[in-house]
Amino acid sequence: MQIEKIVENGVNIAVINSPDLLINDSQSALDLAMSAKYAADARRIVFAKHHLAEDFFVLSSGLAGEILQKFINYQIKIAIYGDYSHYTSKPLHDFIYESNQGQNVFFVATPEEAIAKLAQAK
Repeated sequence: MQIEKIVENGVNIAVINSPDLLINDSQSALDLAMSAKYAADARRIVFAKHHLAEDFFVLSSGLAGEILQKFINYQIKIAIYGDYSHYTSKPLHDFIYESNQGQNVFFVATPEEAIAKLAQAK
């Protein structure tokens, strides 16, 4: 895993680069958050959708809530980029929409959009 530090709008943002699955439970989410904090002095993290276990996108599994609660508890803002168009679940689409209306979790298409969202988040 490679962590790149970007400073945008005066905000440190950690961009995670890896071909691997990195988050499959709340502990691995916390590990990623702490790695980003120490490597890039960042409380805002950008990573790809493929870094998350696929169960994250099955809301009934509870994994999304568990993982996102960990980031929120540690005051880490995240932006996850990727293609979400193949998901057909209305609750998931609603969840993504509602998340994007807030200031802590964003689901976007590209790393550039992710960086922009986190740089503007309050």
